[in-house]
Amino acid sequence: MTDRIVLGIESSCDETGAGLVRLRGDGTVELLADAVASSVDQHARFGGVVPEIASRAHLEAMAPTVRRAFADAGLALSDVDAVAVTAGPGLAGALMVGVAAAKAYASALGVPLYGVNHLGGHVAVDTLEHGPLPQRCLAMLVSGGHTQLLLVEGIADKITQIGSTIDDAAGEAYDKVARVLDLPYPGGPPIDKQAKQGDPHAISFPRGLTGPRDAKFDFSFSGLKTAVARWVEQEQRAGREIPVADVCASFQEAVADVLTAKAVRAAREYDVDTLVISGGVAANSRLSALAAERCAEAGIALRVPRPRLCTDNGAMIAALGAHVLASGAAPSPLDLAANPGLPVDTIVVH
Repeated sequence: MTDRIVLGIESSCDETGAGLVRLRGDGTVELLADAVASSVDQHARFGGVVPEIASRAHLEAMAPTVRRAFADAGLALSDVDAVAVTAGPGLAGALMVGVAAAKAYASALGVPLYGVNHLGGHVAVDTLEHGPLPQRCLAMLVSGGHTQLLLVEGIADKITQIGSTIDDAAGEAYDKVARVLDLPYPGGPPIDKQAKQGDPHAISFPRGLTGPRDAKFDFSFSGLKTAVARWVEQEQRAGREIPVADVCASFQEAVADVLTAKAVRAAREYDVDTLVISGGVAANSRLSALAAERCAEAGIALRVPRPRLCTDNGAMIAALGAHVLASGAAPSPLDLAANPGLPVDTIVVH
């Protein structure tokens, strides 16, 4: 079978992504280009993503980002054999921009359109760096909007959620704690930086949903976020200076402890020997270090894409589209609709 080129478009939140991959005849996928335009600076003063601003930014950035991807890859639109786009989950208006653009490209080029799952894309992107996934593996997605444990038994056709956050996502908790400590948005990088200078055992913050009667593989970070805020308020009322580095280190240790402990426990229970961690928080230094330590002790192979591929991007959607194309799945119809609540087990929308 000849090589095929897949264009991937991502617009579920505040990054406009266009990626190009080559699906080789042997089923492996090669990254050719990954162009991203972020509107994060426009949201910073609000302390979170404003959907209407994100949608407008996608409208303005979509065509230039796609052109940049083709220029980086040295390809022309006529080289494309299929178009993949994030159909959900995500912000409704933001998704609509990407879906409309993908429909236009697929229709104009006369190639199949695949509306795929954003969460599946975060798993598929690892194949661009580390090659094919084993037949069964566990994936942990950790970002500003998602914290999930997924059993992957087929990247193109069978992904099952076995655990999720019941309130705040891990990245969301980082943003809220950063606001309490007057650190910049998004909160992940500045908290990680401060934590490297602090004592992770200075303050004993709670580990949510870790009791014997709690759901084994679900997460909760709302209580942790509130505990940090209450501790800071208490210190301020007492007139004491806030040890920001220690607060960051202790908070980050609580997050990484729960995430890695549950991931390793799930891998053992489901008898898988490979763990993939992806999503924006996967770039966190303490999470990656503790995951490596605990996976090594448990005999589990750990796969983490490089930081640029962990955050939202078009390459991950192109990668998932390529795997779906290789599986022989039917394409999506041209009346494909965005679905903000698309469940993770719907990998491609028909």
